[in-house]
Amino acid sequence: MQDLKVALIQTGLSWEDKTENLKRFDLHFMKIHEDVDLVILPEMFSTGFSINPESCAEEMNGESVGYLRRKSKDLNSIVMGSLLIKTDKGVFNRLIVSYPEGELETYDKRHLFRLSEEYRLISGGNGRLVVGIKGWKIRPLVCYDLRFPVWSKNTCTDGRYEYDVLVYVANWPASRSNVWKTLLAARAMENQVYCIGVNRIGEDGHGTDHSGDSMAVDARGKILCSVPDGKESVKIITLSWQDLELYRGSFPLGLDWDRFTIEI
Repeated sequence: MQDLKVALIQTGLSWEDKTENLKRFDLHFMKIHEDVDLVILPEMFSTGFSINPESCAEEMNGESVGYLRRKSKDLNSIVMGSLLIKTDKGVFNRLIVSYPEGELETYDKRHLFRLSEEYRLISGGNGRLVVGIKGWKIRPLVCYDLRFPVWSKNTCTDGRYEYDVLVYVANWPASRSNVWKTLLAARAMENQVYCIGVNRIGEDGHGTDHSGDSMAVDARGKILCSVPDGKESVKIITLSWQDLELYRGSFPLGLDWDRFTIEI
């Protein structure tokens, strides 16, 4: 199996200003001068964490989804990030996975933040998504999902793991940065996977500050890369398949995991 090269984009976001944010991401995409397999943007990358559907929600044929499609095609890599999407079943905080050929896959954030109005105004999802990239299996989730280990729990059947990389896109506040860093490492270790978290920086429209702390952690809980707090940056990390396989083989924790079902 080939190694996987991933670009993490940590940046500030202009509040509910789609035009300005897409221009900002244009500059960051221009910093990627090598072939990468996956590019990860923060949660609600085009507006910041706004729960104002009237001004921020788009349909699937809208500008921000089209932007992801163009960047994916230009880079010949998969690009993912979330935004508010309106459908006939409600408005969702939807993570979009865009493939170079134009195909899209989606995951709707399941756990809606109770300390904001997200849980009242936005519909929660109940589906799981595992994305295939070069033989790797990637499980993308969104922000508050990080606090719920049962929802992200990996499985191992006959030695085959459900997924190999866990990804969280976020607008996680600086006041709880220690929780962010601790839980990213915990999710990596308990699931025997790489775990990547991509967070925004800067102050949002509610005066909440975000420090970023974007990082990649290996299955042992070791931090492989971290983006400096409060800094706009594009960080590229290579994930080693051989290292993951060797670790799983030497410490076959998955064979002893409990089996359970989740009520949706």
